[in-house]
Amino acid sequence: MSRHILLTGALAVSLLSGCSFQGESHVKASSPGELSAPVAKKIPHEMTIHGDTRVDNYYWMRDDARQDPDVIAHLNQENAYADQVLAHTEPMQAKLFDEIKGRIVKDDASVPVKKGSYFYSSEVEGDDEYRTYVRAKDFAGTDKTVILDVNALAKGHEFYSIGQLSVSPNENLLAYGEDTLSRRVYTIQVKDLTTGEYLDDKIEGASSSIVWQNDNQAFYYIKKDPQTLLGYQVYRHRLGTPQSADDLIYEETDTSYYTGLSKSKDGEQIFIWHSSTETSGVSLVDANDPNATAQAFYPLETGIEYDVAKRGEWYYIYTNYQAVNFRLMKVHQSERDDRSQWQDVIAPNDKVQLVDFTLFDNHLVYEQRENGLPRTTVRNLTTGEEYQLTFNDSAYASYLTGNAEMDNTAVRVYYTSLTTPGTYYEFDLASGEREMLKQNQVLGDFNPDNYQSERVMIAARDGAKVPVSLVYRKDRFKKDGTNPIYQYGYGSYGATMEPMFSTTRLSLLDRGFVFAIAHIRGSEMLGRPWYDDGKKLNKKNTFNDFIDVTKALTAKGYGDKDKVFAVGGSAGGLLMGAIINQAPELYLGVAAHVPFVDIVTTMLDESIPLTTNEYDEWGNPNDKTYYEYMLSYSPYDNVSAQDYPNLLVTTGLHDSQVQYFEPMKWVAKLRELKTDNHTLVFKTDMEAGHGGASGRFKRIKEDALEYAFFFDLLDKQDEQ
Repeated sequence: MSRHILLTGALAVSLLSGCSFQGESHVKASSPGELSAPVAKKIPHEMTIHGDTRVDNYYWMRDDARQDPDVIAHLNQENAYADQVLAHTEPMQAKLFDEIKGRIVKDDASVPVKKGSYFYSSEVEGDDEYRTYVRAKDFAGTDKTVILDVNALAKGHEFYSIGQLSVSPNENLLAYGEDTLSRRVYTIQVKDLTTGEYLDDKIEGASSSIVWQNDNQAFYYIKKDPQTLLGYQVYRHRLGTPQSADDLIYEETDTSYYTGLSKSKDGEQIFIWHSSTETSGVSLVDANDPNATAQAFYPLETGIEYDVAKRGEWYYIYTNYQAVNFRLMKVHQSERDDRSQWQDVIAPNDKVQLVDFTLFDNHLVYEQRENGLPRTTVRNLTTGEEYQLTFNDSAYASYLTGNAEMDNTAVRVYYTSLTTPGTYYEFDLASGEREMLKQNQVLGDFNPDNYQSERVMIAARDGAKVPVSLVYRKDRFKKDGTNPIYQYGYGSYGATMEPMFSTTRLSLLDRGFVFAIAHIRGSEMLGRPWYDDGKKLNKKNTFNDFIDVTKALTAKGYGDKDKVFAVGGSAGGLLMGAIINQAPELYLGVAAHVPFVDIVTTMLDESIPLTTNEYDEWGNPNDKTYYEYMLSYSPYDNVSAQDYPNLLVTTGLHDSQVQYFEPMKWVAKLRELKTDNHTLVFKTDMEAGHGGASGRFKRIKEDALEYAFFFDLLDKQDEQ
């Protein structure tokens, strides 16, 4: 728990109304009767590169230790100010919290997944914030036993998160990582499931990935760099020995790569994953050899991505080698290092993207996306016969999940759409017969027939057609340009925001909002070229697409042009920062969560977590071409003296992905330069990180805050 002062009650009021003095953050008085917004001190900091000098007056806000009194004081001032400004929305926040919470089943359990001799699942009861992990000998769970009660472990912690749970091959030991600071740095512990006692072994400074050796005497883990938080060293830890004695198996010396760990489905090999934005591969470790070393499956090549799965003596390779939208190949284990021997299993197709696959003893199941729409196919590997899985909605999201063993006779799929709650199906691999294992229940008066989803294509300014997923409540929508619009976007890293159901979102739809996901460039909704056309020197397409979607939706009558709200987080927060610099007049309100807004300064600083990994996403500003391009859209650098929308900005002090000082600086600069009287509030969770608060109900408070902020803006507009 970090050391800081919480501003409450009289202390908060006294600080907000106190006099300022030179060199310290203070509070700027508005007109009589108005609340006063915090004003940050300015300390010019010059940064020169490529003959260009930038002056950052708020550079002082960076404190890697997160203990600087001035920094903490200013964040607390912002929190106190936000609480005052939003105080009148607290009844609405409370109503929304109860409303959203009221749709959630208090007693719930996940669908059991078979691994070894047990079926593993998790469950929550009553007002539990965290899950309890259990296992049983049968699917019904008649003899289930608790293997980990996270609610008990989380007691006394403001933040608590469990990483990957890894059970030893003999099924007697459980290794897992815990994070109590929200920096995604884990301490690994080992629990004896036969006695309930903990071993003395404790691994500090690790990622959440843990893979056991097959003799049950050792496990593999990834050590993180304490400064950059990059996982870069793979160690083997033998039980009963100190961490200092662990064997270094692999060290990634190229800081542009992430490192991951997993195990082949047959349990014979450990995979060490190497991945940068545009290049990836894998090394193999024999899980049966206590002295094994890592061997590259195939040498890394710049621009070539591949990963593998094992089936008997054959490896199946998912790769973009001579395939812009990826292909699936296979090779015998004896010839893996000779790519001329790799054989096509699913040939490349420029119009159809291969998204995922999983292998069974006799079947291959693979997922593709064409024109933004998914399809899942089952292939009999003996006969070559295929059939497609069928679903009810025309636009939906589906994922292969819980398929942990090679000898499964059915494939499990998670299915959802904008109007269909998450549903778990199993399809018999031989017959294709479908069985619904579970559909997530929505309490209250929810009826899917009350809602309608659409998929429309919007022409961007350069002629590209941008897919947009829409959902609204039928009896609250007339398509006459009167509805408020909630437009969400991300558009980075190739991440595709699928049209998925949300119980929380119902609070918007039931109040007449049209919810829109803009599948802008930078995602892979239309395949890998759609991603390539929204990164590095094409990044502005992402912002242009989002803005063009906003204009088109209102022009087509989906919403009122004066009642548009935009939301994005992390890299989607960069999107929010860019669009309000370029087209602030389009949005009544914007919510930017953990926003990545100081892109140039961050990408020039290799000591900041994730920087070097991101060069292939954003470009390396040490190159003048990239520097000038990034500087031309950087949200922080392009804040100007203009009117901005009403803004809600949130972050976490311990964020490991986007450092807290990025939104902190951005808000300070906005307060300094913006020419409007619109609301700008900045909330920092002093205990949380990138994912926000921990606990299933605590997170609802963040949603309720955002929704109440937007509803309040609508009320004020209607009063005018």
